[in-house]
Amino acid sequence: MKLELEDKVALVAASSRGLGKAVAEKLSAEGVKLVICARNKRMLEKTADDIFLKTGVSVFPLVADLSQKEHINWLLREAIDLFGTIDILITNAGGPPPGSFDDIEDDEWENGFELTLMSAVRLIRGLIPGMKKQKWGRIINLTSVSVKQPVDGLLLSNVIRPGVVGLTKSLSQELAPYNILVNSICPGYHMTDRVKQLLQNKAKVKKISVQEAEKEITDQIPLSRMGEPKELADVVTFLVSERASYVTGTIIQVDGGYVKGLM
Repeated sequence: MKLELEDKVALVAASSRGLGKAVAEKLSAEGVKLVICARNKRMLEKTADDIFLKTGVSVFPLVADLSQKEHINWLLREAIDLFGTIDILITNAGGPPPGSFDDIEDDEWENGFELTLMSAVRLIRGLIPGMKKQKWGRIINLTSVSVKQPVDGLLLSNVIRPGVVGLTKSLSQELAPYNILVNSICPGYHMTDRVKQLLQNKAKVKKISVQEAEKEITDQIPLSRMGEPKELADVVTFLVSERASYVTGTIIQVDGGYVKGLM
């Protein structure tokens, strides 16, 4: 299937590893030029080199902390200076730390809000003018299955990430006249560093092994396994392509059937 993505330009946030990296790799394989960002300079530059060696497509790594407004403003200026415009935006951020209500202080609420919701708001706000001007744009907000089914021990994610879904639905209405499509992808459990951290936390709290903690989760997944990051990346890549030109405002989980709800 031809996705018609050659020579498009994408900004993929938080993309030095995990799901963001998998998305960047898949887009690059389709001929999309990339701006990738993360806080860890060494890891980010290694990811950029790896992707370029695999695909030969331009990849520009820019170090930025997405919880900081000034960093995002700088990132957007640099990205637009490099390419003139950004066609595809993948918002993404490392999830807020685990914890229950009694564990979380005000500063953690504020940091979670800045990283999880406001990073998406600021990235989108900075790129919408260019997308409107060219009458073409694709925005994918990576969230979590916690927007559809709260996850035990992830209170911050359960509370803040649904705001990203509200943003997705609202913007899909406002931006449709400009041929800018906005969708959310809700990852379930994929074997990333983030999930490994959550498994270790779960094992510590419940005083069980990490293997037992993983089994407790996979027993709830109809496909009986965690996903591979590339499986999510395939869905994202389809949604930003011309093959999905009538899809906007959708909230799609990629979770092996984990979410049991109808909607």
